[in-house]
Amino acid sequence: MVFQVGRIQDTPLGVGAALLSEVCLKTFTVATYNVHKCVGVDRRLDPARVGRVIDELKADVIGLQELDNRSSGSLQSAQMEYLAGQTGYEAIPGPTIKYSNGHYGNALFTRWPVVETREIDLSFSQREPRGAVEALLKVHDEEVRVMVTHLGLTVYERWYQIARLTNVIMERASPLFILLGDINEWFPTARGQKRLHRILGKTPATRTFPSRLPLLSLDRIWVKPVEALKSIRVHKSKLARVASDHLPVVAVVALQRSEHVSPRD
Repeated sequence: MVFQVGRIQDTPLGVGAALLSEVCLKTFTVATYNVHKCVGVDRRLDPARVGRVIDELKADVIGLQELDNRSSGSLQSAQMEYLAGQTGYEAIPGPTIKYSNGHYGNALFTRWPVVETREIDLSFSQREPRGAVEALLKVHDEEVRVMVTHLGLTVYERWYQIARLTNVIMERASPLFILLGDINEWFPTARGQKRLHRILGKTPATRTFPSRLPLLSLDRIWVKPVEALKSIRVHKSKLARVASDHLPVVAVVALQRSEHVSPRD
């Protein structure tokens, strides 16, 4: 199912203004995908299969969670580097756990130029280390802030992490901000999600977990302003249903530009 966000007014003036606006809009595609260390529901470790799912998404920007980027000597063992090489994206690491031979955590893949990046520590007490990675991108010659995160499993740590995350988001004014992540929130009325909706605007919740029979909306995309979000859908290909225990979410985001610009022009 594809959720179309927003509507055209049904007055003659509203229709004309909306059509003119649509002519001027330039769009790009974003996605979020928890790859589960590239281990599928068939228990096979297969980074190449995850790479094929990423290719299916045809996204300009992708937030990835649960990437195991530790090198053990094989070509595919450093998953972030391998997937970036296979799919042609620039990879921005967002490690939450660091090892002598690499790291584990989040990553942002982009086809648009990167202006700056930063990592945000969201770790809570004695729970598994968590974090976010943020990048300022040049998309259609406009600056877009994109943040990728993966929140914790318990209610208290998620509340702490969302409070910290939203405070960080509000520190910098941005014409367009996108949050991509596995929020790990089972309950749509939880106060953490309400805070995200209040700060970023309410966007559709799409069911992504477990991938073979999705019941829970763990993987989310927020866009601020919410009017820039044109559509959002779950990617349910045969390959995606087996490559990870999460399904990817894909969204189309609009910028107000009149000329056509291609990535890295």
